[in-house]
Amino acid sequence: MREKGFTIIELLVVMGVIVIMTAILVPNFRLGQQQLALDRSANKLAQEIRRVQEMAMSSKEIGQGIVPLGEEFYPLGGFGIYFDQSPLQITLFADCDDNQRFSSGNICGSPPDKFRENIEDLGLELGIQIENLFPSSSFSVTFKAPDPLVCIDGDCSDPSSAVITISLIADSSKTRIIRVNSVGLITVE
Repeated sequence: MREKGFTIIELLVVMGVIVIMTAILVPNFRLGQQQLALDRSANKLAQEIRRVQEMAMSSKEIGQGIVPLGEEFYPLGGFGIYFDQSPLQITLFADCDDNQRFSSGNICGSPPDKFRENIEDLGLELGIQIENLFPSSSFSVTFKAPDPLVCIDGDCSDPSSAVITISLIADSSKTRIIRVNSVGLITVE
């Protein structure tokens, strides 16, 4: 009568298959992680642009928690997002002086309840960088109700030119492009 079990040959074949599968899958796993991080960063950035757009269209008041209750106000220039490629800076801001640009030292509110235009600084995931910005290496995009008006670096005059492109890159191989057009449509490619 034969005993049940595996022979040494069968065990070596199974172990060989496992080693080959591991050698194939491990390098692809790293590439998959980078692609996922790039996709997450692009979608998060597009969502932040949508959030700024929504803040402008809903006439969100600012100053909550900073100024006394009831003294919040809507910024004259709406809300915007500022991009700078070098050094990397992405900032959500309230355009208090209606110049459609981010000014890091600009003050909102009246004394004694003053605060900076900067609402929030954002970042990208580790390993993700801004490869290219269009129309320049640093600019502000503002959204202003009720039109909705999209302005790039203070230029609101020609809506057809209001197109921005943000290219994100992961390890110089994979890219994602975020576009915002003149009517505020945001796409991730």
